[in-house]
Amino acid sequence: MIVFASVVLLTVAASTQAEDSQPQKRVLIVTGEDYPGHKWQLTAPALKMQLEQDSRLRVETLDDLRALAETDLSPFDAVVIHFKNYDPSIPGQAGLDRLVSYVEQGGGLVAVHFACGAFQEFKQEYELLVGRVWNPELRGHDPYGTFRVDIVTNEHKITQSMKSFETEDELYTCLDGDTPIQVLATSISKVDSKTYPIAFVVAHPKKRVFHCLLGHNVMGLENAGAAELYRKGTAWAAGMALPSPHQQETSP
Repeated sequence: MIVFASVVLLTVAASTQAEDSQPQKRVLIVTGEDYPGHKWQLTAPALKMQLEQDSRLRVETLDDLRALAETDLSPFDAVVIHFKNYDPSIPGQAGLDRLVSYVEQGGGLVAVHFACGAFQEFKQEYELLVGRVWNPELRGHDPYGTFRVDIVTNEHKITQSMKSFETEDELYTCLDGDTPIQVLATSISKVDSKTYPIAFVVAHPKKRVFHCLLGHNVMGLENAGAAELYRKGTAWAAGMALPSPHQQETSP
């Protein structure tokens, strides 16, 4: 018994050590501006902290949108869009082109909450990049409060081990677009009783783009289910194996 237990422990330790020795994936959070009700100065560090719960992710932050157009994104395995710009020239067409080129060359992309409203001046191009975009002519979201996030498929690597969960956040009802997507999670509005996508990926075999609408504030990002969605979505976008062998997660 003692010998068998020792062998098992050694095997588990070796497996964990092998994974920990794998090169980390570099992730860049791009932030620096948002709707005044979205405190990016608080949510960007909170998002970084949640992503880094996966020790395989090394997360850095760029909080100057002017710099995006000139930033070499190629060293990063995934870029996280965590901003809503209001000046059409910042980060401008050059900034959007930088992101599009990055994804087309194999980089992974994650869009967070009101990132759906970024690049309104280039809405058609941006929709092709992130799947769905904010339409200000639609009702924005349900009143802030508690709602259920239903995991609608376990066939995608991001959600294969996840369960539905409750959160306190904004349930967005304002998305528009026709770009093919695969919906991973939905929620039912308490206002109009309709079902809306909450998390999805762009349905393209050569692109890794994950889009999630949760994360209005720090509490929303610290919700166990939302944090797990973002960790797994970012790991997937970065081209990482899922789930992590010794970091199996399941939402409550």
